[in-house]
Amino acid sequence: MKLTLPAPDRHSIAGKTPEPDERAEIVVIGAGPAGCAAAIEAARVGAQVVLIDENPVSAGLIGMDVPLQFGGRATPAVQTPERLVEQVLEANPALGEAFEIGVDVRLSTSAWGAWVNGPGLRGLPCGLLGLADETRSWTLGFDRLILATGARDLNLSFAGSDQPGVMGAQALHALLTRYDAFAGRRLAILGTGALALDAAELALARGLDVEALVEARVEPVGEAARIAALAAQGVEIITGHVPLAAEGGADGVTGLLLANVAAPERHRSLDCDTVCLAIGAVPVIELFDVLGAKRALAPERGGHVPVLGADGATSLAEVFAAGDCTGLGGDAAQMGRVAARGALASLGRPVEVSAPVSPAAGPDALAYQLDWARALLATGGPDVLACLCEEVTRGELIAVQPPRYLGWSSNAIARRNLGTLAEDGPLDQDQIKRLTRACMGACQARRCREQVALMMALGAGVPAQSIPLAGYRAPVRPLPLSVLADGNETAGMAQDWNVWFGIVTQWISYDDIGTEREDEQLRAGMPY
Repeated sequence: MKLTLPAPDRHSIAGKTPEPDERAEIVVIGAGPAGCAAAIEAARVGAQVVLIDENPVSAGLIGMDVPLQFGGRATPAVQTPERLVEQVLEANPALGEAFEIGVDVRLSTSAWGAWVNGPGLRGLPCGLLGLADETRSWTLGFDRLILATGARDLNLSFAGSDQPGVMGAQALHALLTRYDAFAGRRLAILGTGALALDAAELALARGLDVEALVEARVEPVGEAARIAALAAQGVEIITGHVPLAAEGGADGVTGLLLANVAAPERHRSLDCDTVCLAIGAVPVIELFDVLGAKRALAPERGGHVPVLGADGATSLAEVFAAGDCTGLGGDAAQMGRVAARGALASLGRPVEVSAPVSPAAGPDALAYQLDWARALLATGGPDVLACLCEEVTRGELIAVQPPRYLGWSSNAIARRNLGTLAEDGPLDQDQIKRLTRACMGACQARRCREQVALMMALGAGVPAQSIPLAGYRAPVRPLPLSVLADGNETAGMAQDWNVWFGIVTQWISYDDIGTEREDEQLRAGMPY
């Protein structure tokens, strides 16, 4: 019996994917405590290790509030890359140790995408990272990937919060310690949890003035002893209040107007040049989502986090994780070492088995964030922007209205809102994104993803836990097209890719129309 195989699909990716520009045994993303510890642990047993970190980020990205919300409060010192590199190395001694032990350390390098073979992708020669600096992009193949991408600040907006001087607590920490380039002098800090207390203590230690800690709840939520110590140093603890508006001038914030949550008509002002958002931090999981790793909502660990095994393994055989990106708190360095040993063991290298380490369960971050969002909505009203880039207000989000610039006028649309939408089925943030364009702006939802989800829960009257996370897509960092286009597309990749969904059983290529190849496919019953 003779077996006749079908002709190869000319549009298939099989055999056309180029080899990566570089390749390494183990790649670690993030040079914080977890990432450095993982890289050093792996290098000690002789593994080939590449450690990637986007710091020091360029002045242009700092101006765009990437990867943290720097809020226009960086000094001109960030314009000097050589000085920043020295400062980053001085602030992180573990980087020097990694250098000495033989780790290939790449600073000022962004990981904008990551892929492994899976159900929807089978053509990669190995795990693949997309990397870029200011001038070029390239690919790095890996046998194992350890993600230690840390956390970023939760942003909740209020009137005037889009002007220079409103920044995140993580960014404040970076400018004060990693870059030594903070331009503010007098701060008002939002929140009274551990993140806010850390920010206040650091600012005071650096000789800055902390006007007040502002708390939406009626009582502070952080450690009483630490709060009392701050109060003893002259920091006012203001509870039951939220920002109503940031007052500004030519250089940004000049003061903060507060509203009493119980009596919104009662206001008070603070004199400050910087408003520090320290309501909460969010695990950075963009690359996990792009990779397709399983994740879960864990409010006691800060939000959405990857699902991990005892050795830091994700649901993907090639990918491990450690540090704040897996959940806030815990011994990040030890988590990094555990993840490194897990990655090494999966490669067949003999390593000492270590006890698993996981982030300690903290307070319900989602409930705290929801209290803040509810108080801001009640005091500031529906006209405050929920999505700054696309200029979508809270009211337009709750009413599920199309962007104003489209000029829509429809009675059917006017009758729709999040409540009626929820009656048709579970709410989905990606659906709201398509309907309102919230989270579709240049910031790639770094400023609005979480607060849009909170507004969705409030507007529809559903539990915040029921709102799924909006999906991430590569590139997860803003890249100039000139850099992103610097890819190695082979002739084989370009051939026959002139039609989307060019599957031979479903489509006839434009190049085949009017040729013998078209007749052959038609005779075989292939439709257009």
